[in-house]
Amino acid sequence: MAIYLTKESKILVQGMTGGEGMKHTRRMLAAGTDVVGGVNPRKAGRTVDFDDRSVPVFGTVRDGIEATGADVSVVFVPPAFAKEAVIEAADAGIGLAVVITEGIPVHDSVAFHAHAKARGTRVIGPNCPGLITPGQSNAGIIPADITRTGRIGLVSKSGTLTYQLMHELRDIGFSTCVGIGGDPVVGTTHIDCLAAFEADPDTELVVLIGEIGGDAEERAAAYIRAHVTKPVVGYIAGFTAPDGRTMGHAGAIVSGSTGTARAKKEALEAVGVQVGRTPTETAKLVRERLEPPERGSSTATD
Repeated sequence: MAIYLTKESKILVQGMTGGEGMKHTRRMLAAGTDVVGGVNPRKAGRTVDFDDRSVPVFGTVRDGIEATGADVSVVFVPPAFAKEAVIEAADAGIGLAVVITEGIPVHDSVAFHAHAKARGTRVIGPNCPGLITPGQSNAGIIPADITRTGRIGLVSKSGTLTYQLMHELRDIGFSTCVGIGGDPVVGTTHIDCLAAFEADPDTELVVLIGEIGGDAEERAAAYIRAHVTKPVVGYIAGFTAPDGRTMGHAGAIVSGSTGTARAKKEALEAVGVQVGRTPTETAKLVRERLEPPERGSSTATD
């Protein structure tokens, strides 16, 4: 099982013929992802060769869906055109739009999120690494070779911290890893992923990675208290960040006591979430929850 993305997912890449689109389409295909087409109005009708597979280019998302049955779009278009790309995908009936693009104006994000929600399209991102269901499908830029299939679900604002936790816990493995992005406005939230992992029978524990700024983690804590029965282990990036300065993501800014790492840690711990001070400590907490010591074991000698 997995959330949002499975081996049956058929993926279109909007912006496939650009530099980043080409590079990551090749990586997605190498991971076994079923990339069924690219979208570029100026190159419609062509095919692009990727190692052992040729991928057709369509003029519109709708053309791609009609020809291939695609249900996922990965967006690699420049920031100025991202709003139109997501709106096009939603209007065409795509089920999931994964927006990798960084630097999209907030008012554009607000507009395309509202439009997509009204059309029934789930958006992940923007400014995110995408999501991966190891061994099944990879939609975005997450490295596919740093972990394996397993029992952990992961939802994270940070791409690099997603990769680090995936690598540190690679022997246990993951059901699905979702990088939701760190912009002030994102489509899929911690809460959305927590609900999906709670419903997934093959996810035994959830790792939640947050960061300073906003109140997403506090809201996630309230949701965990009311709705989540599975163990959750957390990590909050930014304990040493100075007040009032944007750190990393556009949404990572602290004002006074609002949005601090300490406040988020306290909110999560108040509902039973263990929170690590470092990624390595977080991985250790996960191991302790999933691999408790055997009853009656002792290091004493007879």
